[in-house]
Amino acid sequence: MERLKSNGGEHDNPVYDSTLDGPTIYDTNFSNDEHRTVRPSVVSAFGHDTLDRVPNIDFYRNAGSVSGHRAVRPSLQELHNVFQKVCNGAISVPDTVADDGEGSDGTPSDDLESAVPADDAKSPVKFGWIRGVLVRCMLNIWGVMLFIRLSWIFGQAGWGLGVVVIVLSCVVTTITGLSMSAICTNGVVRGGGAYYMISRSLGPEFGGSIGLIFAFANAVAVAMYVVGFAETVVELLKENAAIMVDEINDIRIIGCITVVLLLVISVAGMEWEAKAQILLLVILLAAIVNVFVGTFIPATEEKKSIGIFNYQLNVFLENFPPDFRDGESFFSVFAIFFPAATGILAGANISGDLKDPQGAIPKGTLLAILITALTYVAVALSVSATVVRDATGNITDLVTDGISCEGSTAFAACEFGYNFSSCAVEKCNFGLMNTNQVMTMVSGFGPLIIAGTFSATLSSALASLVSAPKVFQALCKDNIYTILHFFAKGYGKNNEPIRGYVLTFIISVAFILIGNLNAIAPIISNFFLASYALINFSCFHASYAKSPGWRPAYKFYNMWLSLLGALLCCVVMFVINWWAALLTYGIEILLYIYVTVKKPDVNWGSSTQAVTFVSAVSNALSLSGVEDHVKNFRPQILAMTGSARARPALLDLAHSLTKNYGLCLTCEVIVGPRSEVLEEMNSGMEKNQLWLRKTKRKAFYAAVACDHFRQGAESLLQASGLGRMKPNILMVGFQRNWKTAGTEAVQSYVGVLHDAFDFEYGTVILRMDQGLNVSHIVEAEEETLKAAKEQQALDKDIMLNGGKPKGLFRKSKKSSKQVLTTRVSVCGPPPLQVAKMNERLLEASAQFKKKQPKGTIDVWWLFDDGGLTLLLPYILTTRKKWKDSKLRIFIAGQPGRCEQDKQEMKSLLEKFRINCTDIEVIDNIHIQPSAESFRKLEDMIAPFCLRDGSKDVAQAEAMRKEQPWKITDEELSSFEEKTNLQVRLNEVLQEHSKSANLIIVSMPIARKESVSDFLYMAWLDILTKDLPPTLLIRGNHKSVLTFYS
Repeated sequence: MERLKSNGGEHDNPVYDSTLDGPTIYDTNFSNDEHRTVRPSVVSAFGHDTLDRVPNIDFYRNAGSVSGHRAVRPSLQELHNVFQKVCNGAISVPDTVADDGEGSDGTPSDDLESAVPADDAKSPVKFGWIRGVLVRCMLNIWGVMLFIRLSWIFGQAGWGLGVVVIVLSCVVTTITGLSMSAICTNGVVRGGGAYYMISRSLGPEFGGSIGLIFAFANAVAVAMYVVGFAETVVELLKENAAIMVDEINDIRIIGCITVVLLLVISVAGMEWEAKAQILLLVILLAAIVNVFVGTFIPATEEKKSIGIFNYQLNVFLENFPPDFRDGESFFSVFAIFFPAATGILAGANISGDLKDPQGAIPKGTLLAILITALTYVAVALSVSATVVRDATGNITDLVTDGISCEGSTAFAACEFGYNFSSCAVEKCNFGLMNTNQVMTMVSGFGPLIIAGTFSATLSSALASLVSAPKVFQALCKDNIYTILHFFAKGYGKNNEPIRGYVLTFIISVAFILIGNLNAIAPIISNFFLASYALINFSCFHASYAKSPGWRPAYKFYNMWLSLLGALLCCVVMFVINWWAALLTYGIEILLYIYVTVKKPDVNWGSSTQAVTFVSAVSNALSLSGVEDHVKNFRPQILAMTGSARARPALLDLAHSLTKNYGLCLTCEVIVGPRSEVLEEMNSGMEKNQLWLRKTKRKAFYAAVACDHFRQGAESLLQASGLGRMKPNILMVGFQRNWKTAGTEAVQSYVGVLHDAFDFEYGTVILRMDQGLNVSHIVEAEEETLKAAKEQQALDKDIMLNGGKPKGLFRKSKKSSKQVLTTRVSVCGPPPLQVAKMNERLLEASAQFKKKQPKGTIDVWWLFDDGGLTLLLPYILTTRKKWKDSKLRIFIAGQPGRCEQDKQEMKSLLEKFRINCTDIEVIDNIHIQPSAESFRKLEDMIAPFCLRDGSKDVAQAEAMRKEQPWKITDEELSSFEEKTNLQVRLNEVLQEHSKSANLIIVSMPIARKESVSDFLYMAWLDILTKDLPPTLLIRGNHKSVLTFYS
């Protein structure tokens, strides 16, 4: 509950947390190997000597920043604390410090908000927005769709709906691009692309689940693109009768060789990979230009026979309406086209290799979407204006004299003298609908289209082969999946993920050899779409949270447009393939649950935290507008535990009562001069809350620093909580040492109970024979751990100097429990007794953490306090640990009407819907206690009795003034019956409840300024003496139970 003295600390100037992506967190301790260079105060811009510093970017850098030296501003304490005077009377001005990198793990943080000059030979290769983003995105979006399937799509949908297909696809990708632009301009972007943006925005749960899916999708996409390339090569081999084994095995052989060559290019470094991409882009652009050139070359008779004419309005108009065949529809055609638009993350995926990701990603991605969309539309419209849907390929299929073209299924071709009406009866081999080689036939030079197809597939495969390891490496670096941390290591000046490249290579080859890629293609498309959906949702979520930290430099976004983009992505997932969409959601949910359960130790300031905070404030405000109702009463406990670890039994019992359904505050009053204890209190806040979280206690830690314990407790009683979420029960441990603690301590303890009653708190006191306070054991454990760390540091220093490890400290071979239980106290009993006492204390302290054995909770509901004495034990029986403990109710009854009292209580419990195994009426409480029991009380209060009855009035008055806290004879006489009742109750409790798991008893109340503090403590002591764990409960006499619905 309290600490009498601060242990002090070595805190002079705080440092940042070394977590690269975390917020600025101050630490209070430095290890032996950490040091700082002293920088004296300087003459500032204000013209005088000062410690204050003007705003500077170096104060805001993370530890280990490679873009500049991090500085540490003077602490508030340095500026605010009293000046220290030196011996000559002068004032000593504390020095401020410059950071020298302590707290960093030695790994650069990739904090590249500004470039720093570096040795060209050692500096990593960084790309601008054109080579790094624009080129990669265009190559990924211009896939084989452009040369093989685009003509078929416009044949089925007509150019009217075909343009709608492209525009709708671009709407989804453009909204995603806008959302991504907003996210990546809201702070420094490092390696990891989509994973980095989602994880830093929505948190590790979403980021970890989508990161793994996204990396896997890219790895399998390598196999898909390579197989597309291999199939084209095999077609050429087949035409030239050069098949090596058979078609399937030839695809596998060519595919594996291709992946090996791509891997070599990737491993050689990003610079070589970028050069290869430029070469492929040149080929691809030449192929696209070749298509346009071909449409202007006058069509030969042979070309006309296969349905290719020069630009003709009739052909263009005939191809406008849709002509869906073979069960195709708008949505099926859209599902086939949309995967071509999923290359917009190619640039973002190498965000760690960009010079300025914040500027490059928005500019390059959005421009790539615009250029590729216009290219797709232009190529498609050109082909739609020059090629008819069906053609026989037979030069002799001409229109004969006398045959009218009206009503012909191939009206445009008929007008140009060709009769393709037979295609309505039997399938033809040429035209937009019947062949995938339309682009080759239309182009000016056919082989260049084949080269363009090769370029499109290889560039997409190369981009995916680079993206997958980069994203995977970023995921592994964050250590969300500890088993994958092996793949976090990078090599070379670009920190290349060689291990990730090898893993991606293995996955790709496996799918080339065994995979049915037609079946897996929808799943991969859905994986990409899930990433897009989360990018859009991240932008919406961050905007919705209205966190002050959400300040994207890119302003052309809208939160509702981002939400629409997320919903569109989800809809498109089902349009492409409903079972693949369900599978994607299922995998993502499982990974999300896994990461949530594992609770990775990261804090990225996600929008999820911001929204949680906003929701909490909103709900608290909503509650404040609603009056409390007895049906919704729940215990909200302020437990005076001291530090979170000091009284585990008290905390565990409080936690059992509140669990996840009520407020539990574990509170500490640190007693001492504020200047001495304030630092200790501040440093203990985070440590105690962290311990509560790690031990899964759903509680909050609160502490106050005061000169007096009662004053601090009073502050907590009055100020704790928020709106309706404030404590209504004070829970304290019984002060076992009240007879030796001193007058001030007893007055303070009893005063807190009086304050609780004044503030209308329900009050609960827990007594256990072994005691509750294990703070001396905790302190000894911390000392042992500190000594062990010092020994390790000493050994390390000696080893570095070439010596043998030796020193004053030795790491104990015993367990901490053995060390602690043999801790010797100078003034205490012999060590063996101390060990046994501590062992019993530790065992008792863990009693309420374990599952309770079969037994009873005995409730002695002697006084009606509003029902709290009955409600709390009932709540305990609903908890898993206490489910084998049954309620027994004991009430006081008058002689001769026990059965009637029992039936009345039974009826009341039934109305309250509270089950109990037995109701016992005790009708002999009123009799006098035994002489032996009363003698125990007399011995207990003897040192505190004034014994003024035999003195004359003046002498007695003088004695009362001199020792006002002592128990007078008049007081003993006035409260004789109540004193006897406590002694008698103990006898009855010994008789009926000696074997109970827990005893609940109505707490006696001491009237202020009538009952002395020592007499009240004697009442509480004698009432609960030599019993199993006992709870004294007194409600605030407002109903907490009701039998109305």
